[in-house]
Amino acid sequence: MSSPGPGLGPWRDADAQLAAASPAMAAAVAALGPCRLVRRRAPGGTFGALARAICYQQLAGAAAAAIHARFAALYGGCPTPAAVAATPAAALRGAGLSAAKAAALADLAARCLDGTVPAQGWSRLGDDEVVERLATVRGVGPWTAQMFLVFQLNRPDVWPTGDLGVRAGFARIHGLALPPPPRELAVLGEPYRPWRSVAAWYCWRAMEPPGVSSGGDPW
Repeated sequence: MSSPGPGLGPWRDADAQLAAASPAMAAAVAALGPCRLVRRRAPGGTFGALARAICYQQLAGAAAAAIHARFAALYGGCPTPAAVAATPAAALRGAGLSAAKAAALADLAARCLDGTVPAQGWSRLGDDEVVERLATVRGVGPWTAQMFLVFQLNRPDVWPTGDLGVRAGFARIHGLALPPPPRELAVLGEPYRPWRSVAAWYCWRAMEPPGVSSGGDPW
């Protein structure tokens, strides 16, 4: 696919700096085009985005989408922390959620209601503090927190070293025989500061089938 190269789009500075940091990444930017990473506006804001992430964990896309739709339908399509907190676990299980996910959604609702996970004000928190707050929620681990940083907050320098797509895409872009393990990938990503979120986006894009342009991300 041809590309106008770095210099266009909202991430033009990131594209240019990534291309300057590595010939391999320069080739990826040229082949895949300007970064089109966009901030997601999930229905229900922070709570809606994290509730969806919990519903989708460890499930294939179609099955996850069906369960999430049934969960949302319990609330007329727009679940809120207060409504979920008042929902019996049996009703959540009836929507197809596992016991662990039902408990995680209830805990997420409680953390939103007590302010641990705020609806607004994320811009005042650094990346580490965002991860720390989200990690208090049952069922929300580092990967989910990092995806929230990238796709909901558009933080520019998140490097999800445990993500299989990022590892595989990094290997493809850089001509490695095998995806690097997370600890090694942490070191290999250093040249791409302060734009590692954009580097991750290119890694996801590199793993897309030819002719597919889904946005190159798992969320």
